[in-house]
Amino acid sequence: MLWVTWLAANICMWMNDVAAAWLMTSLTTEPIWVALVQTAATIPVFLLGLPSGALADILDRRRYFMATQFWLAASASALWLACVLDLITTGLLLTLTFMNGIGLAMRWPVFAAIIPEVVPRAQLPQALGLNAVAMNASRIIGPLLAGALIAAVGTAWVFALNAALSIAAGLIIMRWRREQRPHPLGREPFLSAIRVGLQFVRQSSQLRGVLVRVFLIFFHFTGLLALLPLVAQGLGGGAGGFTLLLACMGLGAITVAMLLPRLRQRLPAEKLLVLGTLIQAGVTAAMAITPSLWWAAPIMYLAGMVWLANANSLSVSAQMALPDWVRARGMSVFQMGIMGGSALGAAVWGQVATVTSLQTSLLVTAASGVLAMLLTRRRLPDISIEEDLTPSRALQPPVARNPPQGRVMVHIEYLIDPRQGPAFRTLMEESRRSRLRQGALEWTLLHDMGEPGRFIEQVIDESWTEHLRRFDRITAADASLRERKRAFHLPEDDPTVTRFVLEDPRS
Repeated sequence: MLWVTWLAANICMWMNDVAAAWLMTSLTTEPIWVALVQTAATIPVFLLGLPSGALADILDRRRYFMATQFWLAASASALWLACVLDLITTGLLLTLTFMNGIGLAMRWPVFAAIIPEVVPRAQLPQALGLNAVAMNASRIIGPLLAGALIAAVGTAWVFALNAALSIAAGLIIMRWRREQRPHPLGREPFLSAIRVGLQFVRQSSQLRGVLVRVFLIFFHFTGLLALLPLVAQGLGGGAGGFTLLLACMGLGAITVAMLLPRLRQRLPAEKLLVLGTLIQAGVTAAMAITPSLWWAAPIMYLAGMVWLANANSLSVSAQMALPDWVRARGMSVFQMGIMGGSALGAAVWGQVATVTSLQTSLLVTAASGVLAMLLTRRRLPDISIEEDLTPSRALQPPVARNPPQGRVMVHIEYLIDPRQGPAFRTLMEESRRSRLRQGALEWTLLHDMGEPGRFIEQVIDESWTEHLRRFDRITAADASLRERKRAFHLPEDDPTVTRFVLEDPRS
């Protein structure tokens, strides 16, 4: 049921993209305006990605997912009405495309968080591949439907069909009998959820590496997508040629989705991504010099294959770098990387094409993509490395008869061999990242000036409730880190833990 809903939602997305891009070409021939359609569709996801991810982590995901579909139905209806009444202008088209992008920003994080609820972690790569099949089948079906409707009855009726499909998808989600289990500690505050989500991303070197890569890859690949209507026009293809190229790209993506499990067995994720990036640059350069639509079609088929391989490798790496409790927020930031790169890439490469030429813009995009890949491979961690994020109950949360009000400060006292100080400090840097990923407000390491072997790890939490939440967020990797810290502690018993409440003497 969810897969069919995702298929329908993505058909609507591609139909809207094709119709809006083609409608803009009928309003103006300036490359920058055509490229800005892609920017208007993606920039809301960049701006609203994290808030939508926070909402998806703290609200009922079924109702939230359903609401996103009805929002998209409303924006599609507004586009249809503007076309029917002959009120559409370049500015209004970009505005309504932006409103549609808000719905996409709301929808994607909640669906990304739902997948691990219905699929075991071991099957997550295959599930993401299946979702990629749905998305790329929609890349074929959506443009074909849009092209047929544009040719037969006009662009306005593409938006009308979008509204109808979005309403149907919302009604299907309404039938899902998902059980919402309230957290014993209550709903996480919205602003706190945003802070913790950002903090997790900032302190996870693995996730940061994935985010930089996905931004750069989509920044460069979007140059080809954003300028594709003009490429089709230059080859004499018209709306049908544009639809054909998008369909070939979708078919290539579906083809490689079937091969991904075998490819992952033969190549680590990092090597697969490097190979895909090089081929991506090659197909972009080839589209700049292709002489006819019939040469462009197989090139776009190959473009679809490398696009899906790159996107799937990065998506799996991002999912594997996230524990369940922060998954929607983390994937929303991942989506922000995609859409931010896409929005900026569409504007930049559209402007380059305006100042120079279409061919020059595509060739510069290809060369820049190869250079960016070489730099990131040298400076960023390997995305093939995975951390064990299985939930752990290694520590039991403390019990307080009268829960304190205000911030909570925790002191963990270690007595170590002073000669092990440098190694201990290095390990405590890992501890700092771990505590902050769990949601701690502040972290400090104190060293006793009079006793060289005495260290105190100081952690401050926003409240007693937020302190207890950190115990729910401990993973197997955190438990292993705790044992490594414990190995430095000389006494046989565990390090002494003392908890304080930060009080304001003026109150």
